[in-house]
Amino acid sequence: MSHLTPSGKWDARYLGPVPHDSAYYAKCMLGGVLACGVTHAGITPLDVAKCNMQVNPAKYKGLTSGLATLVREEGQTGIWKGFGPTFVGYSLQGMFKYGLYEFFKDQYMNLAGEELSNKYKPAIWLAGSASAEVFADIALCPLEMTKVKIQTSPSGTFPTSFGAALAEMSKTKVETRYPFGSLVPLWSRQIPYTMAKFFFFEKIVQVFYTRVFTEPKETYSKTTQLGVTFASGYLAGVVCAIVSHPADTVVSLMGKPANKGKSIGTIASETGMVALATKGLGTRVLMIGTLTGFQWWIYDSFKSAMGLGTTGGK
Repeated sequence: MSHLTPSGKWDARYLGPVPHDSAYYAKCMLGGVLACGVTHAGITPLDVAKCNMQVNPAKYKGLTSGLATLVREEGQTGIWKGFGPTFVGYSLQGMFKYGLYEFFKDQYMNLAGEELSNKYKPAIWLAGSASAEVFADIALCPLEMTKVKIQTSPSGTFPTSFGAALAEMSKTKVETRYPFGSLVPLWSRQIPYTMAKFFFFEKIVQVFYTRVFTEPKETYSKTTQLGVTFASGYLAGVVCAIVSHPADTVVSLMGKPANKGKSIGTIASETGMVALATKGLGTRVLMIGTLTGFQWWIYDSFKSAMGLGTTGGK
C-alpha cells in the first residue's frame, strides 16, 4: 500500500495494510475494550489479594495465604469482590488507551513528518501512549476508586455489589474524594506504566523483526506474528510492573481508613521506599507480565481478524 495520501503527500495514516480512518480507530477502541476489560476482570482474585497485602501486610502475608484467608472469612465471593467496577472501568480505560494511542501516534508522526518520525520512533511511541493514558485514566478513576474501596474494606462495612457501591461512594464523596480524588496518583502510576508498556512492547517487537524474524513481517503466518506479540507483551509487562510498583502501593494505601486525609508524601515516607518498591512485587510481576502478554495478544488477534494487521514491526 502507498504511504502517500491521494494528493501525493506522505501520511502516517497510510503506512499500514489499511488506511487509518475513523472506522480503523473505532475497531482499535473495541479491541482495547476486549483486551483490558476481559483480562483485568479475569484476574480479580489476584487483585483483591494484592490490594489487601499492600494495605494490611500483617494479616495478608502472601498471595496463596492471602487468598486462603479471604475465602475462609468471606467465602468464594470474597475473592471476586470488585469484579463489576473492574470490568467496566478497565473496558473504558482500554478503549481510550489503545484506540487513542493509534490516533495520537498517527497525529504526532504527521506533525513530525517522514524523516523525523523514522529517526525518533521511540519519542512518538512515548508521546502517543502518554497522551492516550491521560484520557484513559479520567474514564477509569471513579471505577478504580470504587473497586479499591470494595476490595479493601473489612467484610460488612461497605457494599460489595456494583450499583450499591457506586451509590455509597457518591453519598460519602466528601471523605472518599469520589469521583476524581485518586486521579493524580492514578496518573502518576499509569502514565509512566503505559509509556513503558507501549515503548518496550514496540521496541521488543522491533528487535524480533530485525534480529530473529528477518524477512518482511507480512511473509510470516498470523500465528507467528501473534506469538511475537505475546512474547513482547509479556516481557514489556515485567519491566512495567517494576517501574510502577511504588505508585501502585501508594494508591492501595490511600484507600486505608488510617490514612484518610494524609498526603501522598506522608504515606510514602511512613511506609518507606524499600517497602513501597518491594511489597507484593513478586505477585505483581507475575500478574502484570501475564496480563500484558494476553492484552496485546487479544488486541492484535482482534486487529488481525478485522484485517488491520498486528502492531509494530521493523
